[in-house]
Amino acid sequence: MKKVAVIMGSDSDLPVVEKAIDTLKSFGVPTEVHVFSAHRTPVEAAEFTRAARDNGFGVIIAAAGMAAHLAGAIAANTTLPVIGIPCKGPNFDGMDALLSTVQMPSGIPVATVAVNGAKNAALLACQILAVEDKDLQEKLDNDRKSSADTVLSKDRTVTAKYSS
Repeated sequence: MKKVAVIMGSDSDLPVVEKAIDTLKSFGVPTEVHVFSAHRTPVEAAEFTRAARDNGFGVIIAAAGMAAHLAGAIAANTTLPVIGIPCKGPNFDGMDALLSTVQMPSGIPVATVAVNGAKNAALLACQILAVEDKDLQEKLDNDRKSSADTVLSKDRTVTAKYSS
């Protein structure tokens, strides 16, 4: 199975990013985690990204807040799928990171999840890898069924309590 790289612009993004790491690991997806900044370590970020395909990666998740250019800088150096996680920072309630991540120029796509949406980033990475991995596809299908069962159980509880 291909690996997923999880890259954050700062270790202050780790509380958000851990949700992606935990989700990937729960699906048995090999994961490698790094801190690279689009602004403070642009050479290292570019070198890692350019070599990612040859190093066995299938998807890259990039998380950043504030001046959230990491996902775009990563995407500029690879044709691997890149998923951006805009992280909520101290200013603008995460809107700055969201706009920086989602406003990519034509030709350099970045899939973007919700602000702090690390779990969905991991699930999307799994879905991308599952295109060619039947076992992972089955795990995703089972996860969806389990999630639906949980909601339906809650529905029964609420309906029984509040319906007359």
